[in-house]
Amino acid sequence: MSATGTTRTAASLRPRLLGRSVVNLVVGVSVLYTLLPVLWLVLAASKSRDALFSSDLLSLSDFAFLRNLKDLFAMDGGLYSRWYGNSLLYAVVGAALGALVSIACGYAFDKYRFRHKEKLFGLVLAAVMVPQTVLALPLYLMASGTGLVNTFWSVFIPVLFNPFGVYLGRIFSQGYVPNEVLEAARVDGAGELTTYVRVALRMLGPGLVTVFLFQLTAIWNNFFLPMVMLSDQDLYPVSLGLYTWNSSASVSPEYYPVVIMGSLLAVLPLILAFALLQRFWRSGLTAGAVK
Repeated sequence: MSATGTTRTAASLRPRLLGRSVVNLVVGVSVLYTLLPVLWLVLAASKSRDALFSSDLLSLSDFAFLRNLKDLFAMDGGLYSRWYGNSLLYAVVGAALGALVSIACGYAFDKYRFRHKEKLFGLVLAAVMVPQTVLALPLYLMASGTGLVNTFWSVFIPVLFNPFGVYLGRIFSQGYVPNEVLEAARVDGAGELTTYVRVALRMLGPGLVTVFLFQLTAIWNNFFLPMVMLSDQDLYPVSLGLYTWNSSASVSPEYYPVVIMGSLLAVLPLILAFALLQRFWRSGLTAGAVK
């Protein structure tokens, strides 16, 4: 190869290498930005109160992880365990039922014809853009009118309905469920409910998992709605319970280590859910990309 050809090859590779380096740098900074708070949380959860206030997080001394963990579950009569169980009940059961409702509604919007279908779906899309905090007061007034305020149902029922999940359900139905398969099931004598449960729902598995993960994250991090609806601490989720402890920490500093330890434990279910279901989640996100 001539010197001119070598120069041209090097010149053509330089922009590619530069672009790859820039992309790797951006990805590295993003990963660092994401992991640093988690790293701080892990280090802070293993420190005593004195080491925490002295900002001596990198020292191997004053290791108090087990003591902080014990204090967390002993604080206020073991109230954190109740909060954690409430969050699991709200999030896991609510996300599972909410995902089923969203997928079923999305399937209906995709596969059935009925009056004003597109107008109703437009309302669903409009509801996606409404912040959840705006709906808290109307939901409170409705719950107050039905006597559900300060009960489990005042927080559980609203999380079952997710407009964004309905939108995703329709997208997944379009990408995963061929009309020909449904027609074949109907020809074989299957009813509409049987066709949906035994045929369509199995094809919508990746979409169901994806909506479930979105729902799980949103409900687990839900804070404003429980704060408006609940006054009984036994019904608090983890997010609201840690907020009350953190508010008390300015007067009682012994709450600081348990709040940090509680925050560390609070992120574990989401990490575990994404780790176990990421295969279905990634395949669900590609729905409709290739038909």
